[in-house]
Amino acid sequence: MQKSDFDYHLPEHLIAQKPLAERVASRLLCMDKASGDLSDKQFTDLLSLVNENDLLILNDTKVIPARLYGQKSTGGKVEILIERIVDDHHALAHIRASKSPKAGSTILLDQQLSCIVTGRDNDLFCLEFNSDSPVLTLLEKIGHIPLPPYITREDDKEDLTRYQTVFAKQAGAVAAPTAGLHFDQSTMDAFAQKGIKKAFVTLHVGSGTFQPVRVDDLSEHIMHKEYYSVSQQTVDAIKQTKDKGGRIVAIGTTAVRALESASVSGQLQAGFGDTDLFITPGYQFKSVDAMLTNFHLPESTLLMLISAFSSYKNVMNAYQHAIEKEYRFFSYGDAMFLSSDV
Repeated sequence: MQKSDFDYHLPEHLIAQKPLAERVASRLLCMDKASGDLSDKQFTDLLSLVNENDLLILNDTKVIPARLYGQKSTGGKVEILIERIVDDHHALAHIRASKSPKAGSTILLDQQLSCIVTGRDNDLFCLEFNSDSPVLTLLEKIGHIPLPPYITREDDKEDLTRYQTVFAKQAGAVAAPTAGLHFDQSTMDAFAQKGIKKAFVTLHVGSGTFQPVRVDDLSEHIMHKEYYSVSQQTVDAIKQTKDKGGRIVAIGTTAVRALESASVSGQLQAGFGDTDLFITPGYQFKSVDAMLTNFHLPESTLLMLISAFSSYKNVMNAYQHAIEKEYRFFSYGDAMFLSSDV
């Protein structure tokens, strides 16, 4: 298939710029992934759509305040987006400036703190921070929440909590696993009270998730890499669920990518590392039976993934329905549930 097959027109006013007052207030478009049948519901209806013997898979990654503002020693303004923390004093980052800094350049971040550009790692800059404190501690002190490029405002205090799931634990993402943003603690408790179990994976969402596919022939696309981890405990929980006839319900495309990356051998195995798994129509899913997801950008790899989970025709029809019904799109937007019996 071609990239252009996944294009669609989205009215700008449907791009959610702010979260709703309550996490659970979002709408939920339900789609039978086989037939493509659609129904309009509320997110709170998800509890009735998940069965007692099903297993929720949640991505416990935590968004770090990865955006920094500074200036070169010459005075030019610099914007830094940390992509990955290498160790306590080194990180890989994207840098936006009028002129790219060279190796050896110093970037001033505040009156006491600076970092040095030590080189390049492909498209990323290698940074060394001159502080006794770990990089993550510095980011928590002076960093900003890295809102996606389609949110056209500066981050604020509300984003510190709302652009973060209530079950976030493992620091390392520069973008939120947005399907999980709809859950509040009361909803988590309600699922537990119904007897629905949960298990966790980790996939540190990188900024590459927002990068456009630059080739029309999808077979030529080079997928960005993201760190993932799937524990033996989660593998065992999935096996037990499958043995009992339950479904594996992935909360978000990132949970899907983590599980499917751990299943590339044909069988789900515990493991960790970088994944560049690119899921397009024709892919055979090995671990996931149902999926909760937000609405994704035109021509994005995530739109391609959910088209593989159902079908291209069904998904594009669902997106047109969502636009006509004025669902809210992208990170702070509404949700979609894809299953075989909704």
